Amino acid sequence: MLQVQQTTTENPAYYDSLINEVEAAKFLGHTVRALQNWRVRGGGPVFIKVSARSVRYRRRDLITWADELAVTSTSAFQN
Repeated sequence: MLQVQQTTTENPAYYDSLINEVEAAKFLGHTVRALQNWRVRGGGPVFIKVSARSVRYRRRDLITWADELAVTSTSAFQN
């Protein structure tokens, strides 16, 4: 019998499966263009370059990146 793997937050594979940049942008609440800019300029989430035109993200890496940006006050920003 063929088993279909569930892609829910209850399944650990949900966090490690690869998603495309459209899904990643939606997951983060940003635009695809923002992800593209971060890839060029640096400072964005870790990504996987599958081929010259194919980029993927792991949800786990997106969460880690967002957690690293967490601050408790605006004085935490240093320009």
